[in-house]
Amino acid sequence: MRYVQVGLGYRAQALKAVMATMTEFECVGWVLRKQRTAAVPVYTNLDRCLDEVGADLVIDVAPHHSTASILRIAIDHGVPVLTGAPPGSTRAELEQLDEAAASGLAQVAEHHPLIAGHAARLTAVGHDMIGEVFQVQISATGPCHAMALIRAYLGLGIVPAVVRGHRFSNEDILASVDFGDGRSGIYDFTNNHTRVVLQAGRLLVRGSHGEISGDQVVHLGEHNLITTTYMQRHVDPETHHTTHITLGDKALWTNPFPDSGWGDDEVAIAGFLTRTAAWIHNEGAPPYPLSEALYDARLSLAITEAVEQDRTVNVPVLF
Repeated sequence: MRYVQVGLGYRAQALKAVMATMTEFECVGWVLRKQRTAAVPVYTNLDRCLDEVGADLVIDVAPHHSTASILRIAIDHGVPVLTGAPPGSTRAELEQLDEAAASGLAQVAEHHPLIAGHAARLTAVGHDMIGEVFQVQISATGPCHAMALIRAYLGLGIVPAVVRGHRFSNEDILASVDFGDGRSGIYDFTNNHTRVVLQAGRLLVRGSHGEISGDQVVHLGEHNLITTTYMQRHVDPETHHTTHITLGDKALWTNPFPDSGWGDDEVAIAGFLTRTAAWIHNEGAPPYPLSEALYDARLSLAITEAVEQDRTVNVPVLF
């Protein structure tokens, strides 16, 4: 998989260590604002780079304000493009990406549903252990990632949504997203939540026949017996990284890169890149289309508007 990287922003750091050890990926060019000496050819113009280098993929790690033009150039060349999550931070930035989303060539690097704990819970949901999921409550990450996780647990695509929110005096944000048909998400977040070690992340997935609360699974078993079991994380004794996650005698998640020595985040990133390569080779579904990412970003902006303007915000279907 020959790829061109655009930019050297902070989003590049999350990919750098992973891609350096994935031999199926080969960087054949960098596109930067200024020329510099590097191990691969460096360009200051993406058009010229794609004209001269045979690339299978463009990876965009430049700032948000450049995303629209980078995607347009890559798509004009017929080259699939992977950009960072979220793809934009303002309504104007998102609107500029609608045409790129319609092309079907753009994906967004949203790897949170592939992180070990979430992947294990999603397997439990997929095995119908708690029945049909109708509500997800999350207090763990930023709003775009939270919306992606909520929809993954609900098994939802892009549907009309109604967002309500409130900010308390201590900067806590509490928002609800009504997706219709009895399905909803609750987002609870405190300013700087992900960097305050005294605030633990929380997740609750409610279904018609049980619920998952963190690592606890309560469900209706055989003979109408209510059972409570716990997911168990198994770690490598030397690296202390997760090898697999089980629920009783069932393996919910197994590390697909057991010899890498990677932590959960790196494993999820590598998993997303593997899915991206499979999609490009027509061997798998698109991992996270730009249209999905734009919807989650618009839900995120709707939460901000609902909180700041103290009103209900409707998020329509645009694709």
